[in-house]
Amino acid sequence: QVQLVESGGGLVQTGNSLRLSCAASGRTFSNYAMGWFRQAPGKEREFVATISASGRSTYYPESVKGRFTISRDNAKNTVYLQMNSLKPEDTAVYYCAARTYAAPSGLRYAYDYWGQGTQVTVSS
Repeated sequence: QVQLVESGGGLVQTGNSLRLSCAASGRTFSNYAMGWFRQAPGKEREFVATISASGRSTYYPESVKGRFTISRDNAKNTVYLQMNSLKPEDTAVYYCAARTYAAPSGLRYAYDYWGQGTQVTVSS
């Protein structure tokens, strides 16, 4: 069993930055690929970023590529999402997820564990 707790959300203005953190419980964190997803009101949960268990591979959708960076610190059981040049359309609840495989994935159903989410609001 893995428990994930996100933090770092908040209200920011367009163009500013935020860094989200996701702390994971358990001794097998370094074996799991991790992902970030987001869900805006009335919309489906969508893929934001993923990172392999080793941290060597990362993938992003076009909507955030070049602005968001996912990283991890396996010694601290933590994954991060650095979000720069934020836009109002980035407003959503952001969720951290873990999958019991080393390879990263952008597919929601590929993940086995989810955090409770943290709200990010970008004002124009």
